Amino acid sequence: LPLLLKATLLHLASGSYHPFYNGFYYNHIMNDNDDGQDKVDYFNGARLVVETSQDPVYSYNGANVTLPCHFRYEPDMGPKRKIRIKWSKLRDDYTKEQDVMVAIGKTYMAFGDFKGRAHIHRASRHEASLVISDVRLKDDGKYRCEVIDGLEDESDVVDLRLQGIVFPYQPPRGQYRLNFHEAEQVCQDQGAILANFNQLFQAWSEGLDWCNAGWLADGTVQYPIRLPRKPCGGVHLAPGIRSYGPRHRHLHRFDAFCFSSALKGEVFYLDRLAGMTLEEAKQSCQDAGAEIARVGQLYSAWKFLGLDRCSAGWLADGSVRYPIVSPRANCGPAEPGVRSFGFPSKGRFGVFCYRER
Repeated sequence: LPLLLKATLLHLASGSYHPFYNGFYYNHIMNDNDDGQDKVDYFNGARLVVETSQDPVYSYNGANVTLPCHFRYEPDMGPKRKIRIKWSKLRDDYTKEQDVMVAIGKTYMAFGDFKGRAHIHRASRHEASLVISDVRLKDDGKYRCEVIDGLEDESDVVDLRLQGIVFPYQPPRGQYRLNFHEAEQVCQDQGAILANFNQLFQAWSEGLDWCNAGWLADGTVQYPIRLPRKPCGGVHLAPGIRSYGPRHRHLHRFDAFCFSSALKGEVFYLDRLAGMTLEEAKQSCQDAGAEIARVGQLYSAWKFLGLDRCSAGWLADGSVRYPIVSPRANCGPAEPGVRSFGFPSKGRFGVFCYRER
């Protein structure tokens, strides 16, 4: 122990300097003149303050959105040297960050999926807002706006939420057949992504009641119950989100809760007098300059475009469904929703097609 203490004191006394690294590269942080000479930067009494929107910012798939962020000094000391701006996307538990972009003056760099889609909006000297174009489903989440001025570093968080719909999904081979990675893939195949907890909670608050457990994006397995009943956790439990907690992503198998947002295009219905097989349905959509619709696209058209059709039609996964906005006789239950006939191995139906605008 005395030897270790002595070695530590010798190291501290040596005067060697190693700059602190917090995930952002500082270029001669002690000297913006970059002349190779360090200088002392005395605190001038001005406090850096960073503020974002306290309310969530709402957007939808394919839109452009601005995440507001402003900074100021208290008291205002007039023009400052060039500041650094860093935007990061956070996990819900704040344990990990994904770099979105960094900017110094008019120079900036975007990372990963945000390349070509993100830039800083600087309408005023103290603005650091982030503009994201062509919003994607996985852009939903919390973002940190960080402003760095010399040794001062302050940040705040803004929540981007996509307007969308959560739907439960089972594959053709039946209930509880998907591990986590398969659940991610089937949602993607249906024009969606795995829902997160906030999206499932929002869907529950809007009336979603589903007794089968499904994967969420964080690797937990949960399900929403509006009407407590014996097979769904028991009659004595209050309504809410039932949770199995985190599950093994390879070994355990459940259904999936998928999330889809508003559409860039339109969903429409085609039919023939004698109906169509699945292959004939796909060809009919192609002949109309479209493609056979995915499940997520049908749900989105039902919720956001008011698609109401009391005629069953094929979808891309081989299922047969139809959307009802105004319940009526011979069109299923008394509540609005997307009805399903499952995955018929044979039969002739119409088809729902999707076409970009």
